[in-house]
Amino acid sequence: MLAGTVLLWALNVTVTRYVLVHGFRPLAYATTRYFAATALFVGFTWRRERTFRIRLADGKLVALAGLLLFANQICFVTSIHLTNASTVALMLGAAPVFAALFAGAAGLERVGASFWAAAAIAFAGVGLVAGSGVSGDVGGDLLAIATAVTWAGYSVSIVPLMRRYSPFRVSALVLAVGWVPLALVSAPELAAQGYGGFGWTVWLGFGYAVVGPLFLTNILWFTAIARVGPSRATLFTTIQPFFAVLFAVVLLSEALDRFELAGAAAIAAGIALERLRWGRRRRTSPELAETDVAL
Repeated sequence: MLAGTVLLWALNVTVTRYVLVHGFRPLAYATTRYFAATALFVGFTWRRERTFRIRLADGKLVALAGLLLFANQICFVTSIHLTNASTVALMLGAAPVFAALFAGAAGLERVGASFWAAAAIAFAGVGLVAGSGVSGDVGGDLLAIATAVTWAGYSVSIVPLMRRYSPFRVSALVLAVGWVPLALVSAPELAAQGYGGFGWTVWLGFGYAVVGPLFLTNILWFTAIARVGPSRATLFTTIQPFFAVLFAVVLLSEALDRFELAGAAAIAAGIALERLRWGRRRRTSPELAETDVAL
């Protein structure tokens, strides 16, 4: 389940780049995809739990998580539209470090010298990737970094909700809340979007992007966490950037220069150090396990 989840997430970057290059407008794609995934997940959660009830006080957290997810999707599809899939994949590799930084700022965990060393190495890698010049679009590179930052913020924002409700209920509510502003912002592109010229591969990619990385992965990920624990599960996410870049290179014929390769190595080293630090903290503080689910 964990390996399948990571592979589904990794392939999504390449699939998104493909469908955007072959006819889909970025925002039209994002809102249509999220509407379909939200409908699927709301139906799944209702059949499983028969309620979406949460405490009124938790509504603010759901709204915050939904807005962060909305911003994340805007940054993601726009960055993929402007720059290479491999560049975005490498930038997303730094998300766990950003998440740990936000968790420390929110008081969910303490960070020390080892974390700052890991963060410095990972951020140096991000700088190398952004400065490589392979993508040819600085704006796209900056939006790829923003994608990692907003995903990290979203991951931290749902930690308190995960302690009180099932991950399926949280995901269904946040997806629904995040889709509303996404639909409003995307309305002009959605109205101008034409679908007649799409080939079957574009529709196949769209179907995959809905069912795989948005719907199925939520079920696989949280089911696997319940069986093997969050720390072991989180270790699998460290290989996601590698496979995401591999898919982009093989399926889209993208190329990496020496700066991107050096940046990828630095990001991987930073993530590895951060995960080792997290493992030591969790052994001494078991209560951090719930936070690890989101990160």
